[in-house]
Amino acid sequence: MVGLFAGIGGLELGLRQHGWRTELLCEIDPGAQGVLAAHFPDVALHSDITRLRAIPPRTELVAAGFPCQDLSQAGRTAGIAGARSGLVDEVFRLVRRKRGPRWLLIENVPFMLRLDRGAAMRHLTGSLSELGYTWAYRVVDARAFGLPQRRQRVLMLASRTEDPREVLFGDDAGPRAIGDPALDPCGFYWTEGVRGLGWAVNAVPTLKGGSTLGIASPPAVRLPSGEIVTPGIADAERLQGFAPGWTAPATDVPGVRSGHRWKLVGNAVSVRMASWIGARLAAPLEPISADRPLAPGTPWPVAAWGRADMAYQVPVSTWPVHEPYEDLTDFLTDARLLSARATAGFLRRTSRGRLRFPSGFLADVESHLDRMGGWAA
Repeated sequence: MVGLFAGIGGLELGLRQHGWRTELLCEIDPGAQGVLAAHFPDVALHSDITRLRAIPPRTELVAAGFPCQDLSQAGRTAGIAGARSGLVDEVFRLVRRKRGPRWLLIENVPFMLRLDRGAAMRHLTGSLSELGYTWAYRVVDARAFGLPQRRQRVLMLASRTEDPREVLFGDDAGPRAIGDPALDPCGFYWTEGVRGLGWAVNAVPTLKGGSTLGIASPPAVRLPSGEIVTPGIADAERLQGFAPGWTAPATDVPGVRSGHRWKLVGNAVSVRMASWIGARLAAPLEPISADRPLAPGTPWPVAAWGRADMAYQVPVSTWPVHEPYEDLTDFLTDARLLSARATAGFLRRTSRGRLRFPSGFLADVESHLDRMGGWAA
């Protein structure tokens, strides 16, 4: 396999668990390059996809978690034509040759299903159909694989010779309740408070590379005791399925600060998601067949497949499996108390906005601030 826009190697690591060998990696971020060089020392590493002339001739799978900055709600939302997200066309350039790879795996944020009324998805599916691929995609939640992070991502799989439905649509366990807000920890973003909160029960909200304050930051967690804590970077790495310390080599790169590790983790692909794909590539299942044609102009659903000019909606959930769930109560091993300054800033933003908050939440935040020294601190 080949990993394009490889980040810190989430797709590659998850697929490696099921026998895939990485022959080439491409990633432009210097910190991420340091991580990849440390963990994939024998793999050729390229920095600029626009200068990559070809992929190895016997490549069977190309994985590409292409940049989401122009597609995400937290980003610029410039769309698929944006300077960063538009780089996905470089992937299509590299697989355009007549005897291309057997599989093409693309990962990105679910907001691209809605952005510009689905223009990004029309571009992707149209490009794949033009290249002769049958494509399928599914929005998948990381919690399905036992991780206490509410993280949904679009996994798109395409092939000229195989049926991607047997990989993506053979499993469907359906969503399940994983906690009680009165009894379990609840995650939220302390850098928000005016436009959103990211509230998640027995989970943290989606880890991300930045915030509305312009800084890379962890989420916060309200414990049942009322204390407010933030996960450490080792917790964040584990929330993405990596081993603690996976991103430490980034700081060995000149000019890369330790805070950049949060951006690398927030932009990464969940290793367990990739491992699920790898398992299904090795052992495909009969796909759920109750699909129906997707009319032109219809909003893109949670899951669909298509080829040529036809597309079909598939009635599956974002939870393909129910792996044993790791409760957030016992998961955090590197957490620390949210500082008085961060707590006070969050409360100031909530006073300026019109958001509605869960019962008792703001009282707990105020009590936490008092325990941390109050407004004076």
